[in-house]
Amino acid sequence: MFRGNPTRTFYGAGPVPESPGIVWRYPEKPMCGRSTVAGQTKLWCGTGWTGQPVVWARPDGATEIIFGAYDKAVHFVDADSGLATRPRFQVGDLIKGTVTLDPDGFPLLYFGSRDNKLRIIALDREVPTELWARDAYESVVRWNDDWDSNPVIIDDVMYEGGENGWFYAFKLNRSYDSDGRVVVEPDLLVEFSTYDPAFTSERGPQVSIENSVAVYGRTAYFANSTGRIMGLDISRATEGKAPLVFDYWVGDDVDATIVIDGEGALYVGAELERFTSRSEDVGQLIKLNPRLVDPLVWSVFVPPANSGDSGGIWATPALGDGVIYAATDPGELLVVDAATGAVVWRDDIGVHAWSSPVLAAGTLVVAVNCDAGAAIRAYDITDPRRPVQAWEVPLDTGGCIESTPAVWQGRLYVGSRDGYFYAFGDAAS
Repeated sequence: MFRGNPTRTFYGAGPVPESPGIVWRYPEKPMCGRSTVAGQTKLWCGTGWTGQPVVWARPDGATEIIFGAYDKAVHFVDADSGLATRPRFQVGDLIKGTVTLDPDGFPLLYFGSRDNKLRIIALDREVPTELWARDAYESVVRWNDDWDSNPVIIDDVMYEGGENGWFYAFKLNRSYDSDGRVVVEPDLLVEFSTYDPAFTSERGPQVSIENSVAVYGRTAYFANSTGRIMGLDISRATEGKAPLVFDYWVGDDVDATIVIDGEGALYVGAELERFTSRSEDVGQLIKLNPRLVDPLVWSVFVPPANSGDSGGIWATPALGDGVIYAATDPGELLVVDAATGAVVWRDDIGVHAWSSPVLAAGTLVVAVNCDAGAAIRAYDITDPRRPVQAWEVPLDTGGCIESTPAVWQGRLYVGSRDGYFYAFGDAAS
């Protein structure tokens, strides 16, 4: 799943390559598809913003990479060879978000698409097989009909947000049939609308949930595109009850996933496009303590680099050792003291830094230089507050890296907007 666990704070397993190059590129031809938005049809290639590959160390000893792409398909690739492990699963439109592999060992994959469907597919058949789908229009669509959010599954319940403005909890009822094949019979437990007439009349009608639901204890946190941060008590979700227990407005769209530390504090990255007075008051990198009457602990302002541009944060921040690593839309990598909110270090990584930072084995990995040409860069974070650049590998293909890399045992896996998916590693690997 995106960021590996319900608090969205697991980044992968080291070691990280020390002097990497491209080990393989998949597939032979670029992954591209045409999609229409607001009457305009565009060609989209590769993997995009929010998409992080799943790494599955399978029981048979193989390691499989699974990701959705802009050719409207889920792909399955052998981690060693870069060859397809099974047929791709085709859907009706782009797949932007991260897929979720079942956390309890069931051979199930969960993901959404721009074709209005949230799906569950089985991986124990000869070909990946759809078992269930939910159309965004089964609820009243308040803004959009995509599914970018990454599902989280806890105790046989799937929590998910839709761009239609609704938060859902589904009881999955996973089991096996008489032939030993996996089956699901999802029941809708909770359908919570983030649309509030009084709220949206003042702050705008954009109520899409594009970030992935984060869970701490028995509270599920998410945000919508008005900048409304919400927490629902899911302790009685199986009874159909999930009351709103936290509600905070940051003033602008929040597409980055909320990150939660070990004490339950929330770290939120907000965009800066509407330039509301609330955005000026609250900032764009924000720490919230839901237990306080005034939950704002600190904030960092991320203004645009040039007049007329956007600012703020599109990428999900990463929680390090006493610090937060954040990539900003104006093109900086920030290191922020998690206790005080002081920016203790910064570096240039190129404008529109939408790929989320990841860290493993004392190394921070980020995508850089989108407009000038994509690259992967690593920093030694032996001193978490003073990163030291260790290496940088350019792609030289002209495509940005908007997706988030996965780190796994000496390899980095990530897709690019050039249409291809890459594995990076040392020559010996």
